[in-house]
Amino acid sequence: MKSGAHAAISLVVGLAALAVTTPPIPMWAVVAVAVAVGVGIDFDHFFLAWYNAGDLDPIYRCLRDPRIVFFAQDEIFEEGIVGALNRLLSHVVIGGIAVPALWLWRPYLAGLVGASLYAHLLADLVATTRHGVVVERGDGTVADGRAAADGDAPARSDGGRESE
Repeated sequence: MKSGAHAAISLVVGLAALAVTTPPIPMWAVVAVAVAVGVGIDFDHFFLAWYNAGDLDPIYRCLRDPRIVFFAQDEIFEEGIVGALNRLLSHVVIGGIAVPALWLWRPYLAGLVGASLYAHLLADLVATTRHGVVVERGDGTVADGRAAADGDAPARSDGGRESE
């Protein structure tokens, strides 16, 4: 999912927080925090790409051509270098550390950050589910019974389900 979509979703989270709470911080800060967190969480993609590929090419690519950060995000990372599952897992880990830590300092911010991260993660899950392919473990077939691209298993005619 692109940053613009995450910004829009996070804006809705910030506005909803204003509608249902009495924030202890300025209203503009509520919206700014929600949007910054909802978009900023994706900086972990650079660390995942670095871990998976062993180089910092995506960062250099953005520094050489900053327009891609806003207008051509598909050009930042090579296909598959970040990985959908790794991306989602890292978001969960970051949220699982950030929200409780913030709760000790500023409970309102913890709730706002948690809501923004939840909305971001949910949007990523929906986008991944709609555009991804699920590969079943063990037999190399995708959920609809076709052979997986990297598996040698033949396609199953029963849609990938075991007979009972």
